[in-house]
Amino acid sequence: MGAGAGSRRGQIFLRTLLFLLLAGLPAWGQLRYAVPEELEHGAFVANLGEDLGLDVSTLSARRFRIVSRAGARQHLEVNLENGILFVNERIDREEVCEAGGTCLLHLQLLVESPLELYRVEVEVLDINDHAPTFPWQEYVLEVAESAVLGARFPLESAQDPDVGTNSVHTYRLSPNGFFSLEVQTRSDASKFAELVLERALDREQQRVHRVLLTALDGGVPERSGTAHILVTVLDANDNVPAFDQPSYGVSLPEDAPAGTLVIQLNATDLDEGPNGEIEYSFSGHAPPRVRELFHVEPRSGQVLLKGRLDYERASIHELYVQAKDRGPSAVAVHCRVLVHLLDVNDNAPEVTLTSVSTPVLEDAPPGTVIAVISVLDRDSGDNGRVSCEVGPNVPFELRSSFRNYYTLVTTQALDREAVPEYNVSITARDMGSPALLTRSTLTIPVSDVNDNAPRFLQPSYSVYVMENNAPGASICSVSALDPDCQQNAYLSYSIADGHIHGMPVGTYVSINSDSGHMYALRSLDYEQIRSFQIQVQAQDAGFPPLSANVTVHIFVLDQNDNAPVIVSPMPRNGSVATELVPRSARPGYLVGTVSAVDADAGLNSRLSYQLLQATDFTLFSVAPDTGELRTLRSFLEQDASRQQLVVQVRDGGQPALSATVSLLLSVVETMPQTLSDFSEFSLPPEVSSSSPLTLYLLVSLGSISFTFLLAILILTAIRCRGERRSRQADSCSPPRCHCCPGSRPSSDGLKTSNLTAQPPAGTTAATCLDVPAGGPPGYCYKVCLGPESAQSDFMFLKPCSPPRNNEKDPGKRSRPDQHLQVSKEVT
Repeated sequence: MGAGAGSRRGQIFLRTLLFLLLAGLPAWGQLRYAVPEELEHGAFVANLGEDLGLDVSTLSARRFRIVSRAGARQHLEVNLENGILFVNERIDREEVCEAGGTCLLHLQLLVESPLELYRVEVEVLDINDHAPTFPWQEYVLEVAESAVLGARFPLESAQDPDVGTNSVHTYRLSPNGFFSLEVQTRSDASKFAELVLERALDREQQRVHRVLLTALDGGVPERSGTAHILVTVLDANDNVPAFDQPSYGVSLPEDAPAGTLVIQLNATDLDEGPNGEIEYSFSGHAPPRVRELFHVEPRSGQVLLKGRLDYERASIHELYVQAKDRGPSAVAVHCRVLVHLLDVNDNAPEVTLTSVSTPVLEDAPPGTVIAVISVLDRDSGDNGRVSCEVGPNVPFELRSSFRNYYTLVTTQALDREAVPEYNVSITARDMGSPALLTRSTLTIPVSDVNDNAPRFLQPSYSVYVMENNAPGASICSVSALDPDCQQNAYLSYSIADGHIHGMPVGTYVSINSDSGHMYALRSLDYEQIRSFQIQVQAQDAGFPPLSANVTVHIFVLDQNDNAPVIVSPMPRNGSVATELVPRSARPGYLVGTVSAVDADAGLNSRLSYQLLQATDFTLFSVAPDTGELRTLRSFLEQDASRQQLVVQVRDGGQPALSATVSLLLSVVETMPQTLSDFSEFSLPPEVSSSSPLTLYLLVSLGSISFTFLLAILILTAIRCRGERRSRQADSCSPPRCHCCPGSRPSSDGLKTSNLTAQPPAGTTAATCLDVPAGGPPGYCYKVCLGPESAQSDFMFLKPCSPPRNNEKDPGKRSRPDQHLQVSKEVT
């Protein structure tokens, strides 16, 4: 038996290989294989990786898998390491396919990146794993002793779940002297046996006959089942019931309610009395499913619907009904009833999301596959034909790849900032009447891409900061928005590189990179810088990062932090400024003008003058706008000859700042030629910013003038002495020498020039004189003034006489590059 089983499995394996070679080629996008049932776990079925042309090394990364319905048993599985399709669990063909015929397993194979779908059919081949069985192990057959020779008695058929040659092939009867066996074939190719009477029965001689009926299938190895037949010889009941026809066919809608009449059977018996009364029942080998669905009335012969039909489970039911009279030696006759079910549109389509690739990037190109959708309708015909569509106003569409398989793809570019998420309604509708539909909603979130640059809330910012602000104080805040989300919307702020008055912009202001708050790093001075602008950049954290710039204009507001500075009159040597006034001055006589400057601007620099103290307020007045000091009346004899005045200069700021100057006016009879303290003296604005600076300037100018005059005297003395020695004379001729003491210089021998020197800040200013050493009487003077010098008087000396060419000692000739330098540093 073991050797036979091995030989049988070998033949099946060869048949399987042959079928794989013939059916393994893809036809219309699908493969077909065959595999015997009852194989162990891990048994080889096919090499899908090779047959589908897939790279085996990428199967795991591309998530190669079999797609099945939820709850369905996974009989087959794919090995992702080698692409081999193998048996995952034992396959029982009789369990998988209840109905006879070809048993197919439909597989849907899915592989991603890119998304591809394959269909594979695997035929489950039947093996002879079931033996024929009879409904009963012992069967009683009552035969009248009057039965004629050749009388036929149908026997119960054996059932074999296998199909084809593995089903019931023939019957055998154990040897006996009264009966023989004939095997008949029905229209559906099934076999049944009839017992044929070969020898007349005699109840008085033998009341019971025992025979053994054996049913054999056609499989290899051959399997069999037996039943004992007990033939009881009865008195004559020589007529058996007869049906109108041996086979009936009826159609019934699958939604017929319980109690529906399926068919009215009618059998007749020519006997009378109990021998002619017929009872109907199912044959002994009627399967349990038939007994659950149908019921036979014993007396009337009506076949009634008992359970709920389902066309999708079985479209046809075969009923075997027997009729037997109630007489002795009753013989049962059989008929077949085929119940064809009519499909009713009672199953709505089923929508299954096989694979979903979400979220989808907003820059995904049109045609990107979002999901694979399978639609199944268990009905048949038009009731099972399904159309699928998506809801309106969404950038998606369905494309059919295989029958009842769709891919959901994008139709246009997405924009997460406009629609961050889509709820796509998928409607599956069959073609039945009335049509049934199923709606399923798929939520598709859109993933953000850094496609939006930051945008500032204002095109530019204007900030007004009061001068003398505290370092580190917040001056303003800039803000930008980015429509993107998460990391792509995280903004950081920075200040672009630049310079403000030669200094890096980072030394003036800083910005908080997270909040955009800007801070002043130093105290601003309106008198030094009145406005400046910076570029602020907002950059997101996306990849690649996007940025935007905005200009921030910062205006420094003036504060009344500078008091007026008296420019004129200036007291001499720290004493009170003095002025002479003629006693003959008339009313309105201009004594002088008090001048002041204020480094502030606007109202803070608007100055007003007033007489704060006076020896006699009736004698003098000060113009409030110009500072002109004039007499109010003529002098009287009793008026004091010395008048003490205090003039106050006040600016227009809040609070107002002021400065005062004390004046001593002497009333004289005649005006001498003296320098007045009210002499015009103006300073540039940058010098007159503060009283100490003016003092430093005056000291510097005095030092420079003194040094310059001293140098001129020394050079003049040296020059005159050199000429006396060369001429060997005791004195110079006044007409020929304009450099000697006491000589009168010509009008072109002395010139005055005003120079303004502005060396770079931080350098040491020096006053330098370059004089030729003993050469021709040409003088070269080099003057370097400090930054506080506004004006300086410089004297150029021309030569007194033309150079002589008859000097005998060439060594005493002056060289152009020999100079005498006298310098004095002023810091």
